[in-house]
Amino acid sequence: MSLQSIEARLERCLLQVEKPGRYVGGEYNSVVKDWDSIDIKVALAFPDIYDLGMSNLGIMNLYNQINLQNNMLAERVFSPWLDMESIMRQQDIPLYALESKRPVSEFDLLGISLPYEQLYTNALNLIDLAGMPILSRDRDERYPLVIAGGHACFNPEPMADFIDAFVIGEGEEIIVEIAAKIGETRGLPRHEQLREIAKIQGMYVPQFYDVEYHDDGTVRSITPNEPNLPERILKRIVITLPQPFTKFIVPNIDTVHNRAPIEIMRGCTRGCRFCHAGMVTRPVRERPVDEIMAAIDEIVQYTGFEEISLLSLSSSDYVWVEELAEAVNEAYGDAGLSLSLPSLRIESASADLLEKIGGTRRSGFTFAPEAATEKMRDLINKYVPDDQVIQTAKEVYSRGWRTIKFYFMIGHPEETLDDVQAIIDLCMRTLREGTKILGKKATLNVGVSTFIPKPHTPFQWVPQDTREQVEEKQALLKRQMRRGGMHLRWNDIDGSEFEGWLSRGDRRLGRVIRRAWESGCKFDAWQDQHKHGAWLQAFDDCNLIPDFYNYRERDLDEVFPWEHIDVGIHKKFLKQDYRMSIRRETRVDCRDKCFACGILPKFAKERSTTEDMAWECPPVTPISERRKAKPIAIPLSSIG
Repeated sequence: MSLQSIEARLERCLLQVEKPGRYVGGEYNSVVKDWDSIDIKVALAFPDIYDLGMSNLGIMNLYNQINLQNNMLAERVFSPWLDMESIMRQQDIPLYALESKRPVSEFDLLGISLPYEQLYTNALNLIDLAGMPILSRDRDERYPLVIAGGHACFNPEPMADFIDAFVIGEGEEIIVEIAAKIGETRGLPRHEQLREIAKIQGMYVPQFYDVEYHDDGTVRSITPNEPNLPERILKRIVITLPQPFTKFIVPNIDTVHNRAPIEIMRGCTRGCRFCHAGMVTRPVRERPVDEIMAAIDEIVQYTGFEEISLLSLSSSDYVWVEELAEAVNEAYGDAGLSLSLPSLRIESASADLLEKIGGTRRSGFTFAPEAATEKMRDLINKYVPDDQVIQTAKEVYSRGWRTIKFYFMIGHPEETLDDVQAIIDLCMRTLREGTKILGKKATLNVGVSTFIPKPHTPFQWVPQDTREQVEEKQALLKRQMRRGGMHLRWNDIDGSEFEGWLSRGDRRLGRVIRRAWESGCKFDAWQDQHKHGAWLQAFDDCNLIPDFYNYRERDLDEVFPWEHIDVGIHKKFLKQDYRMSIRRETRVDCRDKCFACGILPKFAKERSTTEDMAWECPPVTPISERRKAKPIAIPLSSIG
């Protein structure tokens, strides 16, 4: 379909949909290049609606990196909502990119972001709306190459049938290399293109790897079927974080997070045993304060956003967090700029930090104790005494913040109802302290999610809580946490079960995903759209048992479906940490003591260009001393 035809049909149909602003493009700061003068065209897709995708920093980073190249362009693609999709199918309007309104099928590369598993059916739907076969084996060189990246791709196997190649790890540098390689191999058969793509460190091409299974359904082996391919694909890492993206596209409509994010630190050294992100994003890399302040200045100049979110897995562990808060306060305290510091650690959120953030517009504080008994905190390696939780809450309330948000998990290994009751007791105690200071104005928002064992973590061997266990624990919470000033939110049990299947699934789940999509499943992250019965039927149609993926304990020697994906952490380290959890032994922050997880030496070995180079981990400085030191820097010459 021609560009003119798409635009003409859009004019006729946009008034029939709920939010036309999702589909028109033309936003301030969007990048529109001359199509005919650009050699390599990339469509970047976030497989959910515009309102969510426009808040995703990852896709904006990739958009920026590609558009910085003179011979490349990147345009955005989002999932149309149900009303728009219905019209697109009725009017034969193919999936198109917002900037040029060109069909996705005319691009050289379709890059799909998969930060979480609930987007899998939407990814299939996008491919289908673009007029392409959903199975990778049915797409040849006439179609765009389909790649995927994001945290869900650290176990790529459930989507292996549909994606041509996966980015394992961080994407800012590798996306440009992939696009350039596509340009170099244009005109070659798809198999030859993929062979060249597979040579890029960090790229996984599923069709080049065979999976065999034991009779009991567990994986026997995963082996390459092409010569000169690695048995394990080492994740890609960005040694030095690129300059922060600042020219954020100003959306046409309100989005879920109407603020500008800056990543102040990547990686985490805390070692929480449940945390997938904390394991797969190692090692820690931090930005200097002056770089962050320059980025804030540009964001205010170019976008007009009134809230800045300083992102990291543990914001108060950023070595210069107090200096940064003070600098923002001095520069923008009188301008009404709101500063958001999500993911604060209770034990590292000092009174000084709270005071310095207080100069900006107050928007609340979020903490994640995760558990409320000494036993559970030791087991998950996140020990914070109750008294410290209460003291931090008092410091927040006493400085005028009315709202604190706590995140907890239920379903941790060995958890009992007494451990759940402790969550209730701690929240009650916290709110009482708040009302002593602020009266009825004090509020406590409590989010309680269900723990889902994730790949590449010490808990990848443990069973997930059954539906009956989760129902009993949620019922206890609901009975006792209904009172003024406290607001409880919890995860849908169907959604948790569904996420569990896909998180630790194998390649056979591709049949289930396809069958579920054919049965009408999409927008599975939306509770009102998730069709759990259709998923269970899909398992039955494919002769697979869903409980096999969620409710059994894995043998320590089991070959995982993600065994060939190397995130830089030794499996022996994860086994050791799992055994420590059973004994309720903890590890200190690995900035205070190195536990030889494998991340830094592995990258020195795998990426060095000098064979005889001697390399050691950089000296570790305790957090208390690092407050006066420079951020950790990994020497480029040491890693290659």
